[in-house]
Amino acid sequence: MTATTKTIWLSGASSGIGRALALELCSAGHRVIACARRHSLLADLALEAETKSLTGKIIPYALDVTDRTAHQDCIAELERDIGPIDLVICNAGYYQPTPVENYDAAVVLNMMDINFNSVIYMLEAILPRMRKRGTGQVAIVASVAGYSGLPNASAYGASKAALINLAESLHMDLARAGVLVQVINPGFVQTPLTEQNKFKMPFLIPAETAAKHIVRGLNSGKFEICFPKSFAWLLKFLRLLPYALYFRLVRNFS
Repeated sequence: MTATTKTIWLSGASSGIGRALALELCSAGHRVIACARRHSLLADLALEAETKSLTGKIIPYALDVTDRTAHQDCIAELERDIGPIDLVICNAGYYQPTPVENYDAAVVLNMMDINFNSVIYMLEAILPRMRKRGTGQVAIVASVAGYSGLPNASAYGASKAALINLAESLHMDLARAGVLVQVINPGFVQTPLTEQNKFKMPFLIPAETAAKHIVRGLNSGKFEICFPKSFAWLLKFLRLLPYALYFRLVRNFS
């Protein structure tokens, strides 16, 4: 992503990282189509950008990310009324600890639907258009939790691991089509979702700091955008260890 004004389609924009990212991108002069289910929060977001006199613009668009057909309708309307989408950021996500007591398949399936299925619905809608134009940029928000298994995160971690694998494959598959695919792997970020955690979260950063990391990474063109670096590289190292040692070190993490 260059300094040129971009039209950006961002999901999960009503709170947390998505909200902070929408404002950061808007402050850089970009036009951000901010999507989420809660239109009232999106309207507040657009009003904040306007009140702060940011150089870009936030356009609120209510979207249920678990509705496959809604994505097709959304992109058709956006490109008809606004023009081609330059950058798609698949950010919608949900987190809920999944301890083994009273393990509930419905919780796991719901998390996969929001975290993984919503991304493939978004990609299904946008990729044919980008491939036809021979240009575009896609960023998929996964997590360092997708590097390897963590306690009480069997659903969340699995959904994020799937996203990392998806991004890796698409990065190779779409390179020759002129479409850049990147993956974003944040560590612990202060959001309403991480407030559920009962343990001390190492290297915890504000959502606004995360947004700045993401924008720098998008501009760099590198495949992986991970932060904080010290925490991400620690987890990268741990996954290289033999399982017996890995389990011993990580089982008391939460």
